[in-house]
Amino acid sequence: MKKIDFEAHFWTEDYLDALRENKGFPRFIKNKETGSPELCFDNDVVMLMGDKICNKLLDIGEGRLKDMDANGIDVQVLSLTAPGLEALDAETGTALSKKTNDLVAEAIEKHPGRFMGFAALAPQNPQEAADELERTVKELGFIGWNTHSNFAGSYLDEDKYWPILEKAAELDAFIYLHPTVPAIPQLCKYGFTFAGAAFGFGVEAAMCMFRVILSGAFDRYPGLRFMLGHYGETLPFLLERMDRAYTRPPAPAGRPELAKKPSEYLKNNVFVTTSGNFFEPAFTCASQGMGIDRICLGVDYPYEEMDQSIQFIDSLPISQDDKEKIYFRNAGQLGITI
Repeated sequence: MKKIDFEAHFWTEDYLDALRENKGFPRFIKNKETGSPELCFDNDVVMLMGDKICNKLLDIGEGRLKDMDANGIDVQVLSLTAPGLEALDAETGTALSKKTNDLVAEAIEKHPGRFMGFAALAPQNPQEAADELERTVKELGFIGWNTHSNFAGSYLDEDKYWPILEKAAELDAFIYLHPTVPAIPQLCKYGFTFAGAAFGFGVEAAMCMFRVILSGAFDRYPGLRFMLGHYGETLPFLLERMDRAYTRPPAPAGRPELAKKPSEYLKNNVFVTTSGNFFEPAFTCASQGMGIDRICLGVDYPYEEMDQSIQFIDSLPISQDDKEKIYFRNAGQLGITI
């Protein structure tokens, strides 16, 4: 059975250098006591990386392909790992954007049919980011943009970023909205244990996606499409409740006027992936709330293991037809076939 993995991360030496040289946060360091690599989002939120993951992130060649072949994954869509260029200063991020995208394009050309690309953009310069998105889609054949759930405290729904949304809709490219450490300080009190994958990541990504919905972006750009990992970052669980301000009078003060209910945008403009969530009730909620046709394969490589991801989907009590939809057929709705 064919398989397309929509969440497969990498980084580059230039990106690491920028994180090492960053005078503020985020910053990549080697722990002076242990010698282990760490990604410091601030003084309290520190992600322990480990040499194994660091080396796998740098490998977008033979080692990665060996892992893919061992698990029957035909194609990975490569995306620059968090915190992304969005977390760097505008000049540094913009300069790295083209270099990073060109490196992905080289890997795609070197290994035909095995890799696709999400653009790495620096939205701090919105028009330049929109132009780079257009270059990556039209010239390099990328399928969209992988971005992160906050841009050093600002969010994608803010007006200044809409030139990028407009360009994505125009190009029929979609946006993979990936979590990063929350900008909300209360979510960082207990370090990465609270701010990371266990809770803060999902909260931040869900908030960003809901803000995009309430901003009216999908009314202005009806063809705009997003993808969320981890079975939708908790939003399928909230499908009924997110509509309350629109279904229960009176309308609350400050309610944005939308053409549809919030849940309709989530179900019609957003896909979700299986990445990093091995809890069958979470799958059931997403598949019943969003529909099986909205779920695609995501591994979250190399932070999660390919074999565990595939074994979990294979173990689900669903038909072979539905498994094919998750693994590769639903991608056809995004114009992606293998």
